[in-house]
Amino acid sequence: MEQNTGRVSVRYGAELTLETPAGETLRCTARRKLEHVACGDYVRWEKQEQGNAAVTEILPRHNVLTRPDFRGRPRPVAANIDLLLVVNSWQPAPNWEMLDRYLIAAGQLSSAALIVLNKHDLFDPVRDTQALDALNEYRQVGYPVLFTSARTREGLEQLYGQIAGRTAIMTGQSGVGKSSLANGLLPEQDIRIGAIAETGEGRHTTTASRLYHLPQGGALIDSPGVRDFALPPLSLAELQAGYPEFLALDGSCRFNNCTHHHEPGCQVKKAVSAGQLPAQRYLRYLGLLGRQKS
Repeated sequence: MEQNTGRVSVRYGAELTLETPAGETLRCTARRKLEHVACGDYVRWEKQEQGNAAVTEILPRHNVLTRPDFRGRPRPVAANIDLLLVVNSWQPAPNWEMLDRYLIAAGQLSSAALIVLNKHDLFDPVRDTQALDALNEYRQVGYPVLFTSARTREGLEQLYGQIAGRTAIMTGQSGVGKSSLANGLLPEQDIRIGAIAETGEGRHTTTASRLYHLPQGGALIDSPGVRDFALPPLSLAELQAGYPEFLALDGSCRFNNCTHHHEPGCQVKKAVSAGQLPAQRYLRYLGLLGRQKS
């Protein structure tokens, strides 16, 4: 049969929606051996005798973002991601450890990362001084930060510019306004928004990852919200790669396998003590290091 190609724009169980190079939208099924196909995958498909279509092959991926299923096994959420939008907000307050986890994940994906601080209309310059100091630590080590407000549309034009020509995905804890931002970027689409509980945490409203094309170019994958982000087991090198500020001192510690924790002659610890590296980022690194060992 004739083989065709397309990109998965939606995945509902065994059912898929594909976009063909000609701009057509096609409903397909995934064969059992291809149950791990994800939104954003490029695939081959063929028409069946019954008139429907089936995916026959997943084409090589640039990367794939996974999260644990109810049994703790990694499940693909989205594939071929160029930009990870790590969304935090002023309400609920930023979760810096979770932010670090997402940035480590971006490093594992070999994708760019952009820290988005949403709900900037709720910013209190007195109350949020410590949060600004924390953001400056990320800027200090090279991560870009963008302030946005889905309500006032602050920062949305800059966000369009960051996504243009790339495939981006929004990540972040519940209630930070990921769906509201997606609605702001895609006003013609129907992206459901959950009510915010009294605790400030949002409900999970997105049931399947979906790829949208932005009018200014580029694509946005809107994925199910997650309250927690569990990193897969990482080697020491993989964990340290999530802290690019360490790389300038790579190889300068006394021990080649230095964990930057308890070893004598550690140049990372020395740089932190001298104020040359962000202290709070380093403390969170130690926390994640301890969890990886346990």
